[in-house]
Amino acid sequence: MTETRLRTWSHSVAYTLAAVFISALAFQNLRYGFYPLFYLASMMATLLFAGLIYTFISRRQQLSAPGHLVILSLLNIGLFISCFTLDAPGISHWAMPLLVLNLTILPLRQGLALSALLVATVSVSLWIRQPLADALISSSGLALMLAVVGLYIWGYDYMAQSAQNLSTTDPVTGAHNARFLDETLQKEISRAIATGHPLSVVSIGLNHADEIRDLHGKNGLQNLLKNITEHLFETVRTGDTLYTVNESEFFLILPFTPEEGVRVIAERIRRNLIEQDWPEVGKVSVSLGCTTRGNGDTSTYSLRSRATSAMEEAHTRGANSAWFSPGEPVKA
Repeated sequence: MTETRLRTWSHSVAYTLAAVFISALAFQNLRYGFYPLFYLASMMATLLFAGLIYTFISRRQQLSAPGHLVILSLLNIGLFISCFTLDAPGISHWAMPLLVLNLTILPLRQGLALSALLVATVSVSLWIRQPLADALISSSGLALMLAVVGLYIWGYDYMAQSAQNLSTTDPVTGAHNARFLDETLQKEISRAIATGHPLSVVSIGLNHADEIRDLHGKNGLQNLLKNITEHLFETVRTGDTLYTVNESEFFLILPFTPEEGVRVIAERIRRNLIEQDWPEVGKVSVSLGCTTRGNGDTSTYSLRSRATSAMEEAHTRGANSAWFSPGEPVKA
């Protein structure tokens, strides 16, 4: 299940449960003749159902849907005002489902900010209207609930981010993996087509990787790859992205970089790598292949295959070399 679909379902369930709860409060207050509370609950239930409808309307953009903040802000503002204008001691309990709703649906910072404001407002009204002991118990319970739910949501977000990082990061080198490469490269190709800006890529291969493994073991090769990755991270520019491909190859995406630029960058990388005295291994040999997006490059396959072919050509022409493979020129 994708993150967008998961959020759509979780938001729908949260809105539905909150709407059912508030609707039950509305009918209960109507039954006993508490009409101001009935109107308040009816307004809140209407907003909650509107949030449910909005969730389905914006299900494809659930990660960046601003309407949730508007709906939840209106709900919280309604309860803010009611706490000071309605003489109903039990209204403070209505803040509990709103706390959970804020933190479940909104991004963590927005949810915490809105929930903290809600707790502060309700607590002030409690201290003004209720005896000291009752106000202390109620406000402490709201603050504790905010802390527990906030910690739970923070833990979930942390685990979700960790899982996403693991799915897009090579565990050995720490660079992005090949799975994430295709996704990012396709986005950069689409952006280059839309804006007309140049896009270049570089394929970097470590020569004699099998011999290094035989001489220094698997750990020795992995340590070398980690060191090379750290060195490449320090070398590449801001905005360029680095990927690990196969076991001993790297791939660079260079947005807004024409042919002249990628030639210079590839040569600088080649020189920096071969001049290093790497721990345990010493000097290494690398081959680099680079290319720039041509008019016919509308998918990742053509760019990746041309860069790889250029790297293989560099290898056949001699160790420690870089080769540029031109594509079809982009028509203005």
